[in-house]
Amino acid sequence: MLKTIFILLVCLAAFSLGGFGVFLFFTEDRKLFFISALIRETKPEGSAEPTVRPNPTESPGRSLDPCPDVPPNLRGVLHVEFRTNRTLQDVRNHIGPLIQQGGRYRPTSCRVKQKVAVIVPFRNRSQHLNHWLYYLHPVLMRQQLDYGVYVINQDGDGAFNRAKLMNIGFNESLKEYDYDCFVFSDVDLVPLDDRNLYRCSDHPRHLSVAVDKFNFILPYATIFGGVTALSKQQFLKVNGFSNTFWGWGGEDDDLSQRLSYRGMFISRPDSVTGRYKMIKHGRDSHNDPNPNREQKLTETYLNMDTDGINSLSYTVREIRKDLLYTFVTVDVQAPAG
Repeated sequence: MLKTIFILLVCLAAFSLGGFGVFLFFTEDRKLFFISALIRETKPEGSAEPTVRPNPTESPGRSLDPCPDVPPNLRGVLHVEFRTNRTLQDVRNHIGPLIQQGGRYRPTSCRVKQKVAVIVPFRNRSQHLNHWLYYLHPVLMRQQLDYGVYVINQDGDGAFNRAKLMNIGFNESLKEYDYDCFVFSDVDLVPLDDRNLYRCSDHPRHLSVAVDKFNFILPYATIFGGVTALSKQQFLKVNGFSNTFWGWGGEDDDLSQRLSYRGMFISRPDSVTGRYKMIKHGRDSHNDPNPNREQKLTETYLNMDTDGINSLSYTVREIRKDLLYTFVTVDVQAPAG
């Protein structure tokens, strides 16, 4: 009797082992099963965060979860210095392989809620741009943004028109992708905290709240310059920037007044999260203070419906795609003299 029971138990064990072997053989993900188990056993606690890469075994139509409101890999306060002489190739090596041609990036681990165009008005600031790219790309990637960087370069040596360049950036970026959020950034401003998210919100957002040049104090309550974020709807509601501020100053205050006239309020991060470091430099040539800016600011309400995106006129000279950015050179039709 005992011998019979023993034989039955042996047969049952052999049958179970054979069935488990068949299961593993016909399971498509059997390799992943063992590999993932091995990783779970060997991954040390406190190890560095892994680089997020596409999983080739995932089906293209797989639905991703939304990206979290607070990105998980932010570092907080950043160390920023401009003493190092950085070349574009240095920056490319620093950023790594995840970025795509034209300065485009999109996270693969989650579904983004906004598509962000970062617009940088530019002329003759190559070293500043290298510093800006070196620090901003890693910040924007950690913030899990679907973004593209557009450097809008004013051709020629006529009076500089920062506001018109930003209107052009808005216009040209939308020809490439259905962006719904626009961050306008001076090339000499780098954030000191990556918790300052380059996103749009229910209100126009002023990001560069506390700049070292101003002792990390907001210069005045209605300021809306440096680095700002507006949704597509908010930007179009005020007809964008004025196109008629030639030279330095006034265009940011004009936009601030446009927002106020359309019943919008400026939101800001706190003065710790919103800290920025400015690259020191002298006054650019052909960017002297605009002598008419004070008078023009008294005319914002009268001009805002006819001076802006709906009256924008320019000529694209060249569009060049670098790994780190899309470089758009334009003739802004600067006045003679």
